[in-house]
Amino acid sequence: MPIVTDSSVILGLAYVDEQADYAQQVLDAIVVQGAVVPTLFWFEVRNALLTGERRGRITTDQTSAFLDDLGQLRFEVDSDPRDRDVLDFARAHQLTVYDASYLELAHRRRAPLATVDRAIIRAAKAIGVVVWNG
Repeated sequence: MPIVTDSSVILGLAYVDEQADYAQQVLDAIVVQGAVVPTLFWFEVRNALLTGERRGRITTDQTSAFLDDLGQLRFEVDSDPRDRDVLDFARAHQLTVYDASYLELAHRRRAPLATVDRAIIRAAKAIGVVVWNG
């Protein structure tokens, strides 16, 4: 079963000071099981990498190589969220709509959710979404 992974986990692979061990475990799982992500995932990843460049954390070459490596993985992009559920989850759990989209996807697909975001973890547990832990 593919796992839902948010950008916070994947970025742990680009920035080794951010939960790199967990991110590597998720990467290994994606290689075997695949992942499913909402459409905004790729925009979030690219934006965070660009921000990293601007702050001097990574270079443009590192960004390009990282995106090339990610492109080799099995990511299914789900572009059909249930709008009402996304908004309900965001409201009920004080999440951004962006974060709630990952939660909604995992809930709808009955898939484990890989994240390091504490607010998303709390919300996932509250609605019965399994938080991936390896």
